[in-house]
Formats: sequence, C-alpha cells, structure tokens
Amino acid sequence: MAKFITAREAARLIPDGATVGLAGMGLAGWAEEVGCAIRDSFKETGHPCDLNLKQGSAMGDWKERGVTRLGEAGPGLITRWSGAHVGSAFTLRDLAVENKLQCHCLPQGVIVNLWREIAAGRPGLLTKVGLGTFVDPRIEGGKMNSGTTDELVELVEFGGEEYLFYKSFPLNVALLRGTTADENGNITFEHEGFINEGLAVATAAKNSGGIVIVQVEYLTKKGTMNPKDVKIPGVLVDYVVVATTKDACWQTEGTYYEPAFSGQIKKPLDAIEPLHFDERKVICRRCAMEIRKGDLLNLGVGMPAEIAKVVAEEGYINDVTMSTESGIVGGVPAALPNFGSAFNPEAVIDHGSMFDLIDGGGLSMTCLGIGEADQFGNINVSKFGPRLTGPGGFIDITGATPKVVFCGTFMGKAALTVGDGKLVIEKEGTIRKFLENVEQVTFSGKYARPWQTILYVTERCVFRLINGRMTITEIAPGLDLQRDILDKMDFVPDVAEDLMLMDPGIFCETWGGLSKYIEDPSSV
Repeated sequence: MAKFITAREAARLIPDGATVGLAGMGLAGWAEEVGCAIRDSFKETGHPCDLNLKQGSAMGDWKERGVTRLGEAGPGLITRWSGAHVGSAFTLRDLAVENKLQCHCLPQGVIVNLWREIAAGRPGLLTKVGLGTFVDPRIEGGKMNSGTTDELVELVEFGGEEYLFYKSFPLNVALLRGTTADENGNITFEHEGFINEGLAVATAAKNSGGIVIVQVEYLTKKGTMNPKDVKIPGVLVDYVVVATTKDACWQTEGTYYEPAFSGQIKKPLDAIEPLHFDERKVICRRCAMEIRKGDLLNLGVGMPAEIAKVVAEEGYINDVTMSTESGIVGGVPAALPNFGSAFNPEAVIDHGSMFDLIDGGGLSMTCLGIGEADQFGNINVSKFGPRLTGPGGFIDITGATPKVVFCGTFMGKAALTVGDGKLVIEKEGTIRKFLENVEQVTFSGKYARPWQTILYVTERCVFRLINGRMTITEIAPGLDLQRDILDKMDFVPDVAEDLMLMDPGIFCETWGGLSKYIEDPSSV
C-alpha cells in the first residue's frame, strides 16, 4: 500500500546517482511541488545529486515551472539529461550549452515506448526511426553538446536491413503526476488533458527494483473509484504526495483547468477564436488544401496546430479527424500554450499507443514546422547554435506518414502585407531559412520513402521534394521569382516547368474555398 508523504520527504527518498523517469507534456504530468523540493534539498544538503534525468516531451511552461526547476540548483544535481524535447528547461539547457551536463535528444516515440521495453525486461527498442537524422550514431548519436560521451544508440543490421537499437537501462525512480489518489494509491487522470506514459514509467521503475512517486491534487476514500478510471494501479505506487497548492497542478502550460480538454464539457465550436488574418493564416490555409475528407491528421506544435482553426472556420471539422502525438484523437487540437490537448476530443489513448499508430503508418497526413531547410530537403527544428530544442515527435512522425507537409515563413523578421489576393513584402527579412546545409538533420530528405509526398509550404512559395531535389511548384501572387525567392536562398532549387500561382483566395481576408480541395481527391 502506498505511503502518503510530503514533497520534502519525497525528495529525500531519491538516492544519489539515480536514474529518474518522467512522463507528460508541458505542465501535464509534471510533479511541480516535488520537483521544487528536490531542488531545495540539493541546495541545502547537496543531495540528491548526480541524477540521470529521462523525459519524453518538453516539460514546463517556458518560464519558471517544470523541469527547469531542477536546473535552478546549478550544476551537480542533474549530470545526465535526455529527452525528445529539452527546449523549455532553460536552466538545464544552459548547463548543457556550458558542457556542465551530458545531454541527449532522442525521438519522442522511441522514448515513450522504450519504457515498455524496460518494464518487460527486454534489452531495448529496435526501429528504423532516426536513421539518417542527427540521432543516427554515424552522424551525432543524439548528442547535443561536446561534453556528451555516453552512447545510447547503436546501428545494427537485422534481416539484411539497417536499424537503430535504443538500449534499455534500469530505472530507479519514477516521478509522476495524476489528478486523484485513493487511500490505496490508485491514481486517476480525470483532469489531465491526455493520458501520458505514466503507467509504462511506473512499471519500468517497479520492475527495475526502483520506487514510484506520484503527486496528485486530490485524495479520496478507497473503494470509491471506478476501476476503469484508474490509470496507474496502487500496486505500482510506493509514495503519494498530495499537493498543497494549485500552482503545482496546472493542466497545461497556459491553463490551470479547461474542462473541454479533459472531457468534462463540450465547448461550442463558435467559442474557439478564429485565426488572425496574416501571412501565418495564409500558410495554414495552403496546408489545409492538402487535407482530404476522412483523413487522420497529425498537427505539430506552433503554426501547424493553427491549421485546426482554419479547418473549423471553413466548416470541415467533422469531416476529418485531427490528432496530436500525445494521444488525442478528434476534436480541435489546441495551439501553444496548451499544445498536446484538444477541445472536445473524441478519444484519448495513451502516449505510447499513439506512437504505435504513427510508427505503423496509420496517419494520412502530418503538418510540422520548418526551422531550417536545405538543398537536400533536410529540415532542422532541433538545434540552433546555443538554442537546444530537440525533435519532439518530429522524427517518428515524418518517418512513416504518407503525406508530410512542412510549413513556416520563408524569411525570419520580414514585414509582410496580405490582402486582395496577393502578398506584398514591405520590408525584407534578415534571417534566411533555406540554407545550403542545415545545422542539424531532424528530417532527412535522403531517407524519405519513395511512397511519401513531401511538401514545404511558405507564404511566398511551395516546394516539393522530387527525386531528391527541392523543387518550387507554386509562387504567391504579386511576387517576383528571382528577386523575392531565389535571391533569398543559399542554394538554387529546381523550378517546375508548369510553375503555378498559389490560390489567390487564401490571400483574402475571407476565404471559404477549402471545399474545392478537401472534397476533390484530384485537386492540388
């Protein structure tokens, strides 16, 4: 039976040198009160120290709360850190940049499903996910700084084909969060926006001989929970911390509690604010033109998540099924600061199961962001000089989805005007995004599958990856190809012989033209 303890008591239970596993996304799943107690304990006593921190998604609000609390203690508390996305933990990221801790970034789906391999006592995860990217040991092996020496990924041959093998490891501590615990330590997630990988992490720790600590907001009497609502059974939970403040229990990065995220209510769609009309909305509209009725979509963080608002505004929200890698199926995915959740989801499956669907090719289409692109069709969204971010689910999702649409503005810091069916460049940007070579390969054009359609959508033009070459197939009305596009690139792309104008309608404040594309399989 689980013991109920304080956050300070929980911090003292973590041994020096322990491998600590987390589960969640944003502030969902993050045990803020226990994390602060671990930080304070290290500052006061020097213990626990030398921890190896393992996380999947970004965990934090990009300000003060989240995993960044552990970096506030300075060097020594965390000496090894790996996750799919590390960008929101500014203090730990800075320590990594200064080579004061080892830092790996690995694919999100690999991490959340590696917990299941560890729980089952298997040696690791064998997959093609990551081949040709910076995770491949022939390139960087997922290492994010020069001080990282541990090898977490191996290139192997199996059945005459190349695979990557991600090695299992013992897990000493699972640090998790739920909504409610009963007196036996059974944990429910009723106010969480999604079901994370907490069960797998708890099982991995328990079967490794480690301990499981879960922070919750509420305590209820034993025998009062619906057994189907229990996401982590009490037999796996050693210690429960009931939070003393609501600030430790936010549902997302930006919201303490939105019942439409967790299924308590259904929010009217007209209450969802439409996307502001600017070049970003133009890009989202062009991406939406690739959607077909009946599609199962994945929308990534940032601009891609805003495509959901375009689909809703155009009246087709019930004709496609949108999803996020967190496990949300249906509804309207929320953008930052609530990414990972969705308004009115139809179903919520666990994090690992969603990546099973993704890795097996179950999506119809995905739309993800562009950080940098190069002549080979490679994309970088994971590292920009000292700004370490990681791939999140980017590598997993692009590896097996039939249609992959990357989107972003053509230049950074440009001043643009859209309207009346055209685009006007008022002031040219200062940051080039289409480079000869990207700094880090998060998506490999070379490893794109022959059956995949790969597009790169900007407000100025649309590229397709054709025979390994970046090819401009569409240009925005009002622009000059040489002056406004080719002269602003560090490589010379191919230009389609039948270069087309982008639909002028998407450059008008009121569009209403999605039906032409979404209902016609032969269009675009």
